[in-house]
Amino acid sequence: DSLFFSITLGVLGCWLLWLAARKATSGVPGRFQAAVELLVEMVDTQAKGIVHNANSRKLVAPMALVVFVWIFLLNAMDLLPVDLLPAIWGWIYGAAGHDPYHAYLRVVPTADLSITMGLSVSVLLLCLFYNIKIKGLGGWAHELITAPFGAHPVLWPFNFAMQIIEFIAKTVSHGMRLFGNMYAGELIFLLIALMGGAWSFSATGIGLAIGHVVAGFVWAAFHLIIITLQAFVFMMLALVYLGQAHDAH
Repeated sequence: DSLFFSITLGVLGCWLLWLAARKATSGVPGRFQAAVELLVEMVDTQAKGIVHNANSRKLVAPMALVVFVWIFLLNAMDLLPVDLLPAIWGWIYGAAGHDPYHAYLRVVPTADLSITMGLSVSVLLLCLFYNIKIKGLGGWAHELITAPFGAHPVLWPFNFAMQIIEFIAKTVSHGMRLFGNMYAGELIFLLIALMGGAWSFSATGIGLAIGHVVAGFVWAAFHLIIITLQAFVFMMLALVYLGQAHDAH
């Protein structure tokens, strides 16, 4: 499920950016073109401030743009009613002659740890690539055993251990941060949905129904900020880690 929605939304994001580029005009831009131009300019500005190698930015800046748009779209799946797509899938599953109660569907890919860790590991692989490309294999190997404590041979094992711990910690925290926030947000939507599912023709039941509607709108409005912020944070951390790969200790 996570791969299906991730690939589908990735294709949708690429299509939207391609559509903006295809219809771009040098005259007065439309609202869609202006929004995409602001987004591209924002990402490019952040990339220039962090990654100072102009040649590297030819790959890093578009990568950051894709990461932001893609993760925003993945996160935005949380704004759909929690039982909408599962109910549709259950109907399709049941129409095919299967038990609709066993039609499970995961709609929010970033609430799946395997997806967020896959994204963070991809950033790690890019960091390793640029470490070798910018510093050379020998230069990076020298850095692994001499930073941060010094170049004395006695300190080499401790330096190497600290470098490995740093790479692992950055990668795990990068993926876990996005997963934790989106998983928690999904759980709150599920709890709000249960409020609506527990309504009845009583004072408590009607109160639950009203609370379900009010809480749903409030949390959806607040969550819109969260999904944007989480996409931005993941993109910025990716840029920071790639910028660090260009810096020598």
